[in-house]
Amino acid sequence: MKLNINKLFVGAIMAGALAATSCSDDFLETKPTDALSSADAIGTTDNAYAALNGIAESMTTQQYALDQGFCGENYVMIRMEAYPSENYNYNYIASGWSPILNLEWLNKTNSMYIYYGWYYYYTLIGQANTILAHIDEAEGPDADKNFIKGAALTFRAYSYEKLLHYYAARWKDSNNGAAQGVVLRLDESTGDAPLSSIAEVYAQIYKDCEDAIGFFDASGIDRPSEQVWIPNKNVAHAVYARAALTKEDYSTALAQAKLAEAGYPLMSVSDYQSGFCRPTCEWLFGSYGDATENQWYYSYGTQYACNGYYANNGPYGAGGIGRELINRIPDNDARKALFLSEDKFPEYDFGQIVQWDGYFSTYGILGAYEESDFDLEDPDEAALWASYEGLWDAAADYCEKMTPAGLGAPYQSSYMYLDGQLKFWVFDLPGVSYLPFIRTSEMVLIEAEANYFLNNTAAAQAALVKLNKESGRNPEYSCNLTGEKLFDEICDYRALELWGEGSEWSDYKRWKKPVVRKSIPEGGMNHAAVSLTIQPNGSNNWIYAIPEGETNYNKGLNLGGSTIKE
Repeated sequence: MKLNINKLFVGAIMAGALAATSCSDDFLETKPTDALSSADAIGTTDNAYAALNGIAESMTTQQYALDQGFCGENYVMIRMEAYPSENYNYNYIASGWSPILNLEWLNKTNSMYIYYGWYYYYTLIGQANTILAHIDEAEGPDADKNFIKGAALTFRAYSYEKLLHYYAARWKDSNNGAAQGVVLRLDESTGDAPLSSIAEVYAQIYKDCEDAIGFFDASGIDRPSEQVWIPNKNVAHAVYARAALTKEDYSTALAQAKLAEAGYPLMSVSDYQSGFCRPTCEWLFGSYGDATENQWYYSYGTQYACNGYYANNGPYGAGGIGRELINRIPDNDARKALFLSEDKFPEYDFGQIVQWDGYFSTYGILGAYEESDFDLEDPDEAALWASYEGLWDAAADYCEKMTPAGLGAPYQSSYMYLDGQLKFWVFDLPGVSYLPFIRTSEMVLIEAEANYFLNNTAAAQAALVKLNKESGRNPEYSCNLTGEKLFDEICDYRALELWGEGSEWSDYKRWKKPVVRKSIPEGGMNHAAVSLTIQPNGSNNWIYAIPEGETNYNKGLNLGGSTIKE
């Protein structure tokens, strides 16, 4: 199928512009797209705020023109970030999904896996541009207009920053930004347009963030505290910090990250272990996820929460962390407590289990065998069964211990995996939860990384201490590492802290660091089909090709007009 990006793009603009809001539970619903023109839809500041909600809805809803599972940030966080990364295991599907996990398709311009990110983020950009084009003529207070402008600009900057992750070269390979970036669309036009350079796109992201911050200041108001799905000033600073980090503009990244943290302290350990399904004090930006807007089987929680539909009704599990990574983390770390890692089962020899348990050595499944599979008359096999049965019981007991109050039990299908996660939960079935898109913890990690590259070693160490010790995640944490060991520490804690939240593949791309996956017999926790090393200069330099739907429609593209350094 050849996707017509233009038709989808225009339809997405109208869908977002015509979102309606109220104080009732259905505030994210949309009206028919033929009911009003986009100008009429933004005719009042109430309607314009409704259109902001429409953008938020697009970030977590099934996209109408595509197959199941193509549902905004849910899709991006897993299939574009977690699956191809080093430290996310989803072994039950690894063999069939290995082309995606192994980055074998990045130049397949007609693949839905290539064009989805392009279509999705330009959907958000189109919705934001419609708001910005008409908000000045809307009826309503100037303060409200200014806030709405700030939020729309932040949505646009967020989207362009993400597009560069996938469809452009990493900054260090871009000839100081001269390489081709993406198409800059800053109004409601949908005609032919060239690719701007990476540097030009970053300049626009910076400008959008700066303008957004100015509008938020001029408005004198903030979003309601519970509405984490609407950007505010802190989110604009956070997007600015992200863009600057990816651009290797470390002074700007450091300054903006600190500003983003203001008023959003790091959450407590009890909040950290409460299920990642409702906002806490450090959620700068996230999804709307109440049961009134249930996305059913397309939601993140359905497949990737430990008590969601898949984990409770089949052998899939809900994802696990990299075995080598989690084993490097001290056992007293509150985040390590959210994984079924080997320290939870010190009496079991996993090396021995690999030797005789084919399911474990292939998938990492705990408890795949039953008593009838063993010859209990044989003392050795009887001993193996006793150990194996005890391991499953120990894992089940640990899951029960870690279940947050008021939430359903995890892994009710009885399939558990070594290093399986107890981080993401749902509070209603099949997969109802809020999702974090940006947290304060990420800003502290940006502090650490930016200071490291600015040669502010003590400040980088202090940021890690703030994240790990002062937050209570590990009260005994200290850091006196320097040089490459300090950078490795930053990488480890970024992978741990933000696991499953949609950043690790982009992190490895930014660092130009290979993804190295080992099989279970080799000491890792990966299915053999995805146990390999993906070099950063392979797989199309980790750049998604511009989709065929765009190149067929947009005759203004200047493909091949700039260079990428190897």
